Amino acid sequence: ALSFGATSSARAESPAPQQEELTRAQKRKVRKQLEAIQDSVDYAQAVQALNDRNFILAADQLVFKRGQSAFVSSSTNFISMHDDKTVVQVAPFNGGGPNGVGGVTVEGRASDIKLKTDKRGNTYFTMNVLGNGISAMVAISMAKGSNRASVTVNPNFNSNRITLNGI
Repeated sequence: ALSFGATSSARAESPAPQQEELTRAQKRKVRKQLEAIQDSVDYAQAVQALNDRNFILAADQLVFKRGQSAFVSSSTNFISMHDDKTVVQVAPFNGGGPNGVGGVTVEGRASDIKLKTDKRGNTYFTMNVLGNGISAMVAISMAKGSNRASVTVNPNFNSNRITLNGI
């Protein structure tokens, strides 16, 4: 008869191998590798969300038409899409504004949706959004290996282009 208990207790009593202390450089290398893996997973999930047409891109920075930029709250500056329903909310100011939080919120339906990845692995998602208060071309670009994106909203009736940067 085999005795599993004896084998287990023999292992428990044997001394554990000593782990060598990692140098700072080795720790940094391991940390960088783990970050690269996590970034790759985040990128894959972001591309899948674009493909599924079900995402929220929360912006932490706005870049205006003439290049001025402002860091903003990601809870009040976003673009969301569920199926073809799209919401664009931009609130560069604190308080006030047509939407009550210092900016503009517009809803519309997306059409002409295109998703492509170039030979370098960068992903581009474009769509036209049409609804009450909005008629714009929205272009999302995401660098390979990162879920950080840049969204440019180009209105069709004026030249007040705005870019949202975020996750």
